[in-house]
Amino acid sequence: MEKTNSSRRDFIKKSLIGAAAFSIVPRHVLGGKGYLAPSDHLTKGVIGVGSMGRGHFKYAGTKTVAICDVDTSHLELAQKALGGGVKEYHDFRDLIQDPSVDIVHIATPPHWHGIMAVEAARAGKDIWCEKPMTRTIGEGKKVMEAVAQHGNIFRLNTWFRFDAKFYGMNVPVKKIKKLVDTGLLGWPLKVTISKHTGFDWKFYWVGKENLPVEQVPKELDYDMWLGPAPFKPYSRHRTHTTFRGYWDYDGGGLGDMGQHYLDPVQYFLGKDNESPIKIEVDAPQQHFDAVGTWRKITYTYADGCQIILDGEGSEVGKAYIEGPKGKLYRGFVSDIPDLERKLAQYPDPEPQMTDFVEAVRTRQKFALNEINGYYSCTLVNLGLAALRLNRTLHYDSAKQEFVNDEAANRLINQPMRGPWTI
Repeated sequence: MEKTNSSRRDFIKKSLIGAAAFSIVPRHVLGGKGYLAPSDHLTKGVIGVGSMGRGHFKYAGTKTVAICDVDTSHLELAQKALGGGVKEYHDFRDLIQDPSVDIVHIATPPHWHGIMAVEAARAGKDIWCEKPMTRTIGEGKKVMEAVAQHGNIFRLNTWFRFDAKFYGMNVPVKKIKKLVDTGLLGWPLKVTISKHTGFDWKFYWVGKENLPVEQVPKELDYDMWLGPAPFKPYSRHRTHTTFRGYWDYDGGGLGDMGQHYLDPVQYFLGKDNESPIKIEVDAPQQHFDAVGTWRKITYTYADGCQIILDGEGSEVGKAYIEGPKGKLYRGFVSDIPDLERKLAQYPDPEPQMTDFVEAVRTRQKFALNEINGYYSCTLVNLGLAALRLNRTLHYDSAKQEFVNDEAANRLINQPMRGPWTI
């Protein structure tokens, strides 16, 4: 009996030591959604560990336990950044199915976002996705449907609607939202997004025509990098840091910065469940492969509100927001007398859930989620559709499709290269 008790004590002692040594336990082991490990950390797997993916390894309250990339040089750099010992995957589907992963962080080029987000949702993972949410409107709808069906927590990684000073306005978006809600500017409103109001459209993200065919680097699985995109011969400029210049993977400066700039506008205009009904474009004819520049894109809503994207900087001296009762300029300067005193008399906007770990813990929707993120990404994709077709488009906001325009509607659900589907 004494020998048995001694053995039992030794077993318990060793078990406690082992438990203390391994304090990061995936939420799934502890009972599924809403349960956190004793360390109060959630486990995370990052797909795409180039410079963007590596920059998000150490988000507070999370522990990176798995990484995935189709470029072995990226994996080597990621392991060094993490101190080694992290699980590596070549195929994102293997990372998604890893039971030790709670959160799937998608940091790939946008042509992969939709497929990966849907697969992660089906696997019961919570999702952190880089912007733009998806490369097409149709893929965004699929992500919304998958998250709704499986009950995941989804975060889109552009934070300006709830955090940080908003580019040239030099104040948080909450203050702009408060001003708009007071009605002091009147209605409808016109918002101009231009270098003169503090927003850079990054027109260095343009593609090159007649790219040279080059040897695929030995460290890169180019076929897997392309995935659902049409096959094009390898050229270095088509991949990694310059992929944004090609329609197959992104949409130039608008694809890169559009959701950063437009999501807060959608929020303070109260358009989180609505799309514009007309999209006008002033631009050179675009190349079929390489993204070019544009002069102006104008969105008009059913109530008369407008968003103007000034690409060439022609809107000199324009207000950031213009209404029938007043204007708001760069730096939160207004022609409304005594604005700060007047604003102080009004309530602040409703609080938002801005802590992703807390959202996962309590199963509350994150401030920028799959629904409002879909609508702000749709703003980007509507502009890109008008740009590619180089003409005015009319859009049915309720049906989320173009009006009597077969060519434009084909851009909503674009074909994928087999065997990939969503």
